[in-house]
Amino acid sequence: MTAETKSTGFKKVLRGLDMTLFSICAIIVLDTLGASASIGASTITWYIITLVLFFIPYGLITAELGSTYPEQGGIYVWVRRAFGEKWAARTTWYYWINVALWMPSVYVLFAGVFSQLFFPDMSLSWIIVIGIVMTWVTVLVGIITLEVGKWVPNLGAILKALIILVLGIGGIVFAVRNGVANDLSIKALLPTWNVGLMFLPVIVYNFLGFELMSGAGEEMKNPGRDIPKAIITAGALIAFFYLFATVGMLLALPLDQLGLVSGIVDTLKAILGTSTFASVVVTILGIGALYTFFANMVTWTMGANRTAAQAAEEGTLPAVFGKLHPVNKTPVGAYIITGVVSTLVIIIYGFMAGSNEDLFWTLFAFSSIIFLLPYLILFPAFLKLRSSDPGAKRPYRFPGGKVFAWIVSIICMIFVLQAIIFFLWVPGTPMDWAYATPILLGVLVTLIIGEVLLLVTKKR
Repeated sequence: MTAETKSTGFKKVLRGLDMTLFSICAIIVLDTLGASASIGASTITWYIITLVLFFIPYGLITAELGSTYPEQGGIYVWVRRAFGEKWAARTTWYYWINVALWMPSVYVLFAGVFSQLFFPDMSLSWIIVIGIVMTWVTVLVGIITLEVGKWVPNLGAILKALIILVLGIGGIVFAVRNGVANDLSIKALLPTWNVGLMFLPVIVYNFLGFELMSGAGEEMKNPGRDIPKAIITAGALIAFFYLFATVGMLLALPLDQLGLVSGIVDTLKAILGTSTFASVVVTILGIGALYTFFANMVTWTMGANRTAAQAAEEGTLPAVFGKLHPVNKTPVGAYIITGVVSTLVIIIYGFMAGSNEDLFWTLFAFSSIIFLLPYLILFPAFLKLRSSDPGAKRPYRFPGGKVFAWIVSIICMIFVLQAIIFFLWVPGTPMDWAYATPILLGVLVTLIIGEVLLLVTKKR
């Protein structure tokens, strides 16, 4: 056994640069750029408000937790230390199942962009088929060794940066030549309370994922040093990239032409024009965007499935989640279950949706509510560990005293709560129960299944 291999069999392969690129790939999600930009010019202001009051504090809190407790399992370990095994298992279930539920919406978007690039008349049935195929490709990539698999998110982060730079720079050039496509005056930039806030929770959603890399805590070379550096570096780049891409889209494409699924490709077409050369470039960048959707799911399944596997290893989730590949030490059991759940969700919601945009948003809102629940536990866990484990060696410590930590954590929780509410209710309009009911039912069923699994596992 080498010095880089622990008795658990996990090989330490993640360096600081890997972790920075991993975080960029996990958090920057091109599939929601169109949705967040749909708010209008005030999107820019909402991004800045969320950046200052939520994203920066959340990132620094995660830097403290990840560097202080660099064990395999990440958020599972933190919650277990703070509140015990039951809440740790519950949190892990929400964290893991959200990825399995989110994957269908990402691959519906993948299929929609693929259709837009190559087969404009593709039926919803074929979109569902492509979503299922990509689900299982993701599973296969996840089962290979992390030393090889880590290059998927590394390349994904680079491609995301490239596409965002094209969107931002291209939008500026377009505006100089043709005028600004939307009103970006001071008045338009002011936050408003209107239907556009339907997409406000997407901004909070876009800023989540710093804790993901800690799911592979025992596969990092120097987590105490590298986690805080990776989070601070990635955080600065992520904030810039999101704002730059949003400005570029608003400069180039009117809001009424900004589709949830087609937003990126439509913006690229508006920026680059309709010449043969421009069409080739749009196609190449579109293929790059498709790869980033795939890389995003590879990244999230890497972290979430390792978190679930660690919970299963400690007996708080069913043992099948903890089954590892005998050679690669990857969570093959959790990956296969992820693939099965994703496939079933794509098929079920596919029969309920009228179009690929309906299918994308319903799946996205449903999975996102589940996704946000663990963060309502993460911030209290941070506060609890500060008081219950003050003697732990903290290579990085969140700045400020106890009172400041409480204030910041409460503000972060308020941001998460408003995101959950706004995924169900559009501000300024009556409650649309026809839209909200399927989502609420899906959330309720998911919670019930989690409680049943906890009971079954406890008895075992």
